[in-house]
Amino acid sequence: MAKEKNSEAAKKVADAEKASKKKTAKNDGKPNIIVRIFKAIAKFFKDLKGETKKIIWPNAKTVLKNTGIVLAVVLVVGIAIWVLDWALSAGFGAIFSIGADEVTTAITETTTSIGG
Repeated sequence: MAKEKNSEAAKKVADAEKASKKKTAKNDGKPNIIVRIFKAIAKFFKDLKGETKKIIWPNAKTVLKNTGIVLAVVLVVGIAIWVLDWALSAGFGAIFSIGADEVTTAITETTTSIGG
């Protein structure tokens, strides 16, 4: 009889587990979308807080040194671009002025021969 009661109890437990599996199978164990969104946002800010603790901020001397280096590099690159622009402008100006002189000479000769 004890064995029979144990098997009935085991059967009831098995039935209860099946019923609970059916209930959880409907939502696959996931909470609704709103709860998941808020959990994701909370996790994001928790991770953000942990990452900001890892930041090593530079001291004032390092910041000033790096700022000076950046300004010097910007100045050098700016001067290099200015020189390159000036050289190309002068070169193209010389090339186009040669062509313009030939056109001006041809126009002058044509108007002189027509008028005279």
